Amino acid sequence: QVQLVESGGGLVQAGGSLSVSCAASGRTFSTNVMAWFRQPPGKEREFVAGINWSGGRTYYADSVKGRFTISRDNAKNTVYLQMNSLKPEDTAVYYCAADIHHNVVIKTEIDKYDYWGQGTQVTVSL
Repeated sequence: QVQLVESGGGLVQAGGSLSVSCAASGRTFSTNVMAWFRQPPGKEREFVAGINWSGGRTYYADSVKGRFTISRDNAKNTVYLQMNSLKPEDTAVYYCAADIHHNVVIKTEIDKYDYWGQGTQVTVSL
């Protein structure tokens, strides 16, 4: 069992920055690949960024590459998403997810992830 809890969401003006965190508990050694997804209002959930266990491999959606940075601190059982140069279209509920089956391959499909957090709202105003 893995429990994931996001925090750090909020309201920010366009062009600003925000960092969200995901704290893992339980069988944290199983969180081989971690990822962030987001779901804008009225739209499907989409992949944002992923990271492998060591942190040596990351992958980003084209829409956020160059603006967002995913990282992890395994000693703290925490995954982070630093979001810079935020745009109104970044407004969404942001979810963290854990893939316990893959060691190095970062999947983008939501059905490949085994555990999910409750989500945290990020709102970017004009």
